[in-house]
Amino acid sequence: MSENENWPEATPEPADRTLRRDQRTGRSAAQARIENQQSWVDQQVRVAMARGDFDNLRGTGKPIEGLGTQHDPDWWVKRLIEREQITGVLPPALALRKEDAELDATLDRESAERVVRELLEDFNKRVVEARRQLQGGPPVITRTRDVEAEIAAWRSRRTTRR
Repeated sequence: MSENENWPEATPEPADRTLRRDQRTGRSAAQARIENQQSWVDQQVRVAMARGDFDNLRGTGKPIEGLGTQHDPDWWVKRLIEREQITGVLPPALALRKEDAELDATLDRESAERVVRELLEDFNKRVVEARRQLQGGPPVITRTRDVEAEIAAWRSRRTTRR
């Protein structure tokens, strides 16, 4: 008898260990790891609850604000944007509408006609450029501004403020 005859024949292991199955339960090794991780997480939550880590949290026992009666799947994104004061994420059409609504106030903060003219020309250029884009999203309905008429209105508001 040779040396190796007493040893049982080795069974080849699969290259991917997650393919092996537990003979008792029929679960794969990956499934067993996931279930063990879930029970570990549950245990950590139970320990934290016993310590009182979740007592007196802001909003405890109150409904989530902002849900309203209509279902809005993006409520959490809107709350995040509001809470973190995130700006600059609007599609160009909506950003231009917002800027158009605030343009008079922006112009009124300027004291030089040259700067007002540059702001108006830049605004008009961006409106025209947004109309040329073939990207999805809402249509660009913002109108360009008549630079000379806007400068005259700016002068009039400036004189009134003085």
